[in-house]
Amino acid sequence: MALPTIETPRYELTLPSSDVQLQYRPFVVKEEKILMMAMESKDNKEIIIAVKEVLNACTFEKLNMDTLPMFDLEYILLQIRSKSVGEIAKFKVLCPDDKETLAEVEVDLSKINVIVDDEHTNNIIIDEKRQLGIVMNYPTLGSSHVGLDISDKNIDATFGVIVDCIEHIYEGDKTYPAKDSTKQELKEFLENLSQDNFKNIKKFFDTMPHLRHDVEVENPKTKVMNKITFKGLQDFFQ
Repeated sequence: MALPTIETPRYELTLPSSDVQLQYRPFVVKEEKILMMAMESKDNKEIIIAVKEVLNACTFEKLNMDTLPMFDLEYILLQIRSKSVGEIAKFKVLCPDDKETLAEVEVDLSKINVIVDDEHTNNIIIDEKRQLGIVMNYPTLGSSHVGLDISDKNIDATFGVIVDCIEHIYEGDKTYPAKDSTKQELKEFLENLSQDNFKNIKKFFDTMPHLRHDVEVENPKTKVMNKITFKGLQDFFQ
């Protein structure tokens, strides 16, 4: 005897990067379990597989998960979570004033948006006289290095992130698409940049759009008010 089917509601959101309208539905229990287990593992590969599987299902397979900017995917996932488990989420956070006391804080997920820095640009000027520069793409789920911090002390990992995000290099009217160069050629180009040029590339990653939310919480022991910043997927899926 077939059991009754359960209909899930549909909602609509606007992608931060393109203003495109997208329909989505909440998680089902099975999908939430897959996602939470991956987040708890802190294994980047497991997280990528879980995010792809869940987002594909909840957005009716209307998106190419490998090409969307990470901040789009983070925003979609957060909106799905808010409709799945409630807009008010409770987190336990470590109080910065004594670095040992945990405090509970409530966050309204519906009010969290993608933040864009006023100084952000994806056009990195290398030499103004030569009109030489780099145009960058945003990290995506399809990037082999996604999830790594651009400030990572492993220089090879850092260069890998940057190389994956280069759209093209230009000089005057001439354009050199990254897809027409090998990763080694792009890496050698980066290695010949000055420290100031490299800092400008790092600034692209530091200021690119991201999920961010600041809350104040009182340390229950010291009674000191602390500012807590939630940033990125793992902070919102504790």
